[in-house]
Amino acid sequence: METLTFRLEDFEGPLDLLLHLVSKNKMDLYDIPILALIDQYTAFIDTLEQGRLEAASEFIEMAARLVQMKSTLLLPRSEEAERMQQELTGQLIEYEACKRMAGRLGRLAKDTFIAVRRPMQAEQGTDYRLHHEPSLLADAWNGLMGRSLRRRVPSQERFEPLVAAPFVSVESRVVHVLRGLLRGRVQALRQLFSRRDSRSQTVATFLAVLELVRAGRVTIGQNESLALVQGRVRGLEKGEGGPWT
Repeated sequence: METLTFRLEDFEGPLDLLLHLVSKNKMDLYDIPILALIDQYTAFIDTLEQGRLEAASEFIEMAARLVQMKSTLLLPRSEEAERMQQELTGQLIEYEACKRMAGRLGRLAKDTFIAVRRPMQAEQGTDYRLHHEPSLLADAWNGLMGRSLRRRVPSQERFEPLVAAPFVSVESRVVHVLRGLLRGRVQALRQLFSRRDSRSQTVATFLAVLELVRAGRVTIGQNESLALVQGRVRGLEKGEGGPWT
């Protein structure tokens, strides 16, 4: 076998050395005689001086891997050896393609003039230069104003309608319901409520109807019809505000 006179500094890594051995011995990259390649690689590693072993850790690691591969290749029908051989072949093919492309790029950039200037200072402008639809700006403004209003402390004027609202008692609405039924002005439940009524008046009327139904004075039929239970309600027919039970 030809004496090896390679220098470690000539190769960028173990794959670079393996690719050089493949090219030097005119091996087919897609059908490498892997045992011969392993022998040449390990022979090169054996020539390294003891003081350079630490700097050649990558090359030594690849040598250990190749020795393991060789031991499995000597076994009959070793699936692990075939897997390791295919993996190494694929790495060499990819490395050869990358090295070839790097050489092409290097030749293209050889005569290229590269000038680097100092980065320009960005202008610190305060003007908003983007353009938006007027409707989007209006929605943004309304949303902003709405959030600011929700954060404000409620004023006394906002509570005034709630505090100053007239109080309507349930008893007065009981009398109102019974009078309407006695005089024929009310035949259905919906006639007791109006959009013009205040919230207090509506709630009091609803509670009055519930109280009359519970006391057995009024019945609610189909289609929300209201009817008095047979019996006399004293004082209401004359327009008085007397008792209703």
